Amino acid sequence: MREAPAAAPYDQRMTTAQDRAPKPPQPGLPWAGRPQRADLICWFGIAASGLYALALIPIRPLLIGHHPVLLELLTGSMTSIVTAGAFARVGQVPIAVAVAAAVPGMIMFDPFFWWAGRRWGRGMLTIFAGRSRRGGRLVVRAEKYGRRLGWLGVVLAYYLPIPAALVFVVAGWTGMRLLTFVLLDALGALLWISLLAGLGYYLGQDAVDVAKTISHYGLWISIGLVVVVIVTQRVRNRRPEAPVEDPAP
Repeated sequence: MREAPAAAPYDQRMTTAQDRAPKPPQPGLPWAGRPQRADLICWFGIAASGLYALALIPIRPLLIGHHPVLLELLTGSMTSIVTAGAFARVGQVPIAVAVAAAVPGMIMFDPFFWWAGRRWGRGMLTIFAGRSRRGGRLVVRAEKYGRRLGWLGVVLAYYLPIPAALVFVVAGWTGMRLLTFVLLDALGALLWISLLAGLGYYLGQDAVDVAKTISHYGLWISIGLVVVVIVTQRVRNRRPEAPVEDPAP
């Protein structure tokens, strides 16, 4: 008869089982083990969104009083949208342009947050929100609104009492298709932009005057904003975060 192959030593069997077991994510990263190309691309896109916002801080005061539509297109910021609406009131910009120009700037990086939820799930929520008690509450809210509201949560993301990025992560995590997400995100952004542009249209010349004053002193305001960002970031890095308490069983 043919002899059965000898069983592997116990230590070798244990080592093989440990190698096959899923590894926990590395601290500060949503993936376990060596990242794949898709992981790096998604992570770079999210990091680029933050760097992009920081890089544009110095030019915002310079553009706000003279080229608010361009600032909308670049950033989709609330101040640029309100100002563009005010410029529409005084006849310097068509109101349709003031509304439409802000959509690309507002949603350009949102698919990366959807993708992060698709690839890494709940762990990405924790990384975005942080491991403090406040971060834990944000994660709970994001899961609650994202799961209960579904597609409506993406449309209303800018109105909810949590960062919109967390809602987008939940959308990817729960299996929403990318095309569906992009369309709903654009619709939600358009509704939010219309509200802000309407506010600027109501304010009219007063808002235009304020914007032009900001641009007049734009260089000094830009320097002040950069200093504030640097100091705030250093304070946050030095402040220890309280760990999230595990819920009672």
